[in-house]
Amino acid sequence: MRSLVGERLPEFTEEESKLLVGSFDFLGVNYYTTYYAADAPKTKPNYETDCKANLSSFRNGVPIGPSSGSSWLYVYPKGIRELLLYTKEKYNDPLIYITENGVSELDEPTLSLEKSLDDKHRVHFYYHHLYYINSAIRDDVNIKGYFAWSLLDNFEWNDGYAVRFGIHFVDYKDGLKRHEKLSAKWFKNFLKTY
Repeated sequence: MRSLVGERLPEFTEEESKLLVGSFDFLGVNYYTTYYAADAPKTKPNYETDCKANLSSFRNGVPIGPSSGSSWLYVYPKGIRELLLYTKEKYNDPLIYITENGVSELDEPTLSLEKSLDDKHRVHFYYHHLYYINSAIRDDVNIKGYFAWSLLDNFEWNDGYAVRFGIHFVDYKDGLKRHEKLSAKWFKNFLKTY
């Protein structure tokens, strides 16, 4: 990191460095998608290029997985298992909480409420991601918690209200009423079963 980031990397005193060793209680992991990476050695140094890699959701013109409502999010459930196994190995088997995991869809204001609540694609997303999380747990990854993103449709940083991540539909035209989507019902049943 020092060779890549250089002067932009903050300096720690020896005492501060010692305080950092073993100082975390757990690692929080946000996972939405996986990218292909290709070497990009001649990049101008900045936050987005420090890794010296070109990231892409496509390889030979083929996406890594199905698209979503967000241009950056292609569904690749197996990637969460790979990330969890890597984290276990790289960081000496830490306690892990999956702090965000979810999929978006475009907001379609002309859709009926009934159709808006029928989010089978989200059920599919969660089912397969939880399958691979369970697989990582069986391989002794120390996962203690999982948080779906998100309980409600909300304002997204780059997209505003143009995409929906929630397992509950927020009716922006009717006083922000909340309606349970199919994915919320699926989650309730999943939690009762396990």
